[in-house]
Amino acid sequence: MPRLSMKTFLKHATLPALAVLGGCAVGPNFHQPTAPADAGYTPTPLTGTHEAAGPLGAAQTFVQAQNIPGQWWTLFRSPDLDRLIKQALQANPSIAAAQASLRVAQENVLAQDGSFFPQIGAGVGVAKNLTSTASLAPVGANNKPGYSLYTAQLSISYSPDVFGLNRRMVESLAAQAENKRDELEAADLSLSANVVTTAFQEAGLRAAIAAQQDTIKADEDLETIIARQYADGEVAQSVLLQQQTVLAQAQLLLPPLQRQLDMQENALIAMSGGYPNEVLPESFTLSQLSLPQNLPVSLPSALVAQRPDILAAAANMHAASAEIGVAIANRLPQLPLTAQLGTSPAAIANAFTPYNQFYNLAAGLTGPLFNGGTLKHKQRAAVAQFDYAAAMYKQTVITAFQNVSDTLRALQTDADQLQAAQTADNDARQSLAIARTQFQDGAMDYVSVLNAEQMYQTAQLALVQAEVMRLTDTAALFQALGGGWWNRHDPTAAEM
Repeated sequence: MPRLSMKTFLKHATLPALAVLGGCAVGPNFHQPTAPADAGYTPTPLTGTHEAAGPLGAAQTFVQAQNIPGQWWTLFRSPDLDRLIKQALQANPSIAAAQASLRVAQENVLAQDGSFFPQIGAGVGVAKNLTSTASLAPVGANNKPGYSLYTAQLSISYSPDVFGLNRRMVESLAAQAENKRDELEAADLSLSANVVTTAFQEAGLRAAIAAQQDTIKADEDLETIIARQYADGEVAQSVLLQQQTVLAQAQLLLPPLQRQLDMQENALIAMSGGYPNEVLPESFTLSQLSLPQNLPVSLPSALVAQRPDILAAAANMHAASAEIGVAIANRLPQLPLTAQLGTSPAAIANAFTPYNQFYNLAAGLTGPLFNGGTLKHKQRAAVAQFDYAAAMYKQTVITAFQNVSDTLRALQTDADQLQAAQTADNDARQSLAIARTQFQDGAMDYVSVLNAEQMYQTAQLALVQAEVMRLTDTAALFQALGGGWWNRHDPTAAEM
């Protein structure tokens, strides 16, 4: 994927100037951290998951070193989901903010890059002068006390980057821009993952609502039967009242589910850059989604080189390393060079005649002699900041490996949980059907029917939750591995 990395950015922006200047820069030279040699996700490699019945019960295989698609969400085979993520990536303000932050950082690099070149200024001035003849002789060639001067001049200043102060400053700013670039990738990944998981939650809530509506319908049918039996004197009124209570409780569970569904829909609208009064054309159900069966598992070295938050932490280390060089260079002498040349005639027509031109050339050597330890302690602070950035980088790497391990383990248990939930759902369904038949035939009491109904309701919701969890953890694996941004086209800052 064409990516505007700071290495490429510096190549076109600053390296030609650096090549001309030559020399060396004080301070440490940063080297990109490598993956820990002994790092891994699990004590022994995991091969895959078990298989369960149903469209979301396929066995999943963990494929080592398999690359991740740039648009990984397409593996769930939902055109509605694809369209919604595309809209969110284009319209969500957080992405626009991250893009603007990147442009700011890149312009700061180019602004600092200008310090490699001489600074040239021009000035033009007109002055009316009157000489005091009481104390000074007339100065004009015409011996008149009043005269005019027209001045045009060029001013040139240049500070050779002898100890690499400017080079380290550009290096630090470039690393900060790289950090913003990685944060933009992280924002893209976070947004797309949030849209995916929210869509899965919405689909699960629709399934839970449908299951609850089936329960309510069954309770209504049972209430009708019991009311008829009560009218015929076959059951006591208490049985009818108890069933009416059960029906009311089932109806009571429906509004919270609907409220959760409304909130998930609002969340999807907000993530796609809209307002709650809008209606998304996309809606999601579990039947529309497919479960990816071949899941990539990046090598540890690839995870360190590709996951955006790790790259952002490494860029912070790079910036902190360059700031050490800046702090050291600030303690060393600087060599400013200045030049001025121009003309200052009494008449514009005489601008280029002899004796009206002037110039000034100056060179100096300046350096700190005493500052109360300020520069020394700033250097020590820069070293401590690098130590902090290095520790945070290590923590980020550890967390990343933990994320991958957690999702791999979760996917294994998700398959087992789904299998158990399907078994429980089938058994509870058959048990309820038998209980209802026997109750109508008078061979079973009402309490047994009620217990069977409650068990079936619990089993239905557990099955829905297991299906949603399997989809959600699959998406979490793609997010934990970095999202595959390196395999998709990414606009440069100029295109944003």
